[in-house]
Amino acid sequence: MTRLRPHLARARTGIALMVTVMAVLSLSGASAPRAQEAGDYPFDGMVVLETQAGFDTLWERLAEAVDAENMLIVARASASRFAATRGIAIAGNGIVDVFRNDFAVRLLAESAAAGFEAPMRFYLTERADGGASLAYRRPSALLAPYGDPDIDLIAAELDAIFEAIAARAVAE
Repeated sequence: MTRLRPHLARARTGIALMVTVMAVLSLSGASAPRAQEAGDYPFDGMVVLETQAGFDTLWERLAEAVDAENMLIVARASASRFAATRGIAIAGNGIVDVFRNDFAVRLLAESAAAGFEAPMRFYLTERADGGASLAYRRPSALLAPYGDPDIDLIAAELDAIFEAIAARAVAE
């Protein structure tokens, strides 16, 4: 163990230096985030909407929009908010998982495997200009691989709801 101590000390110093450099780059804007685009994602069915509202405002608006469209937030997580608790500043970034039990029951009645796609996610990111982007994958794109006409009907209902949530959240 005593032979490892010098190596551990150097490793800790290297990690501390790396964290410091990352924090400085983040604060200096050297790694300023750019706007998301649907083409940034490796799959079909992406919708990306921009708003001049900041990340925190969009975070709250999305929660209100989910409620207004009678859906439920199943989970929320924000890498930037958690990083801030560790003293690290990064651009606003978060996910909001949304679904509702009646849709889950109907989906599972058609295919237990399709239950893997629920809940469905919204992705929020802060842009360098102070605005924010909201992205999601259309439920019909998520559920299309199951090739079931009854699942396609559920997906079409969810498409309309997710579109309404997104439009409401980014409305100026």
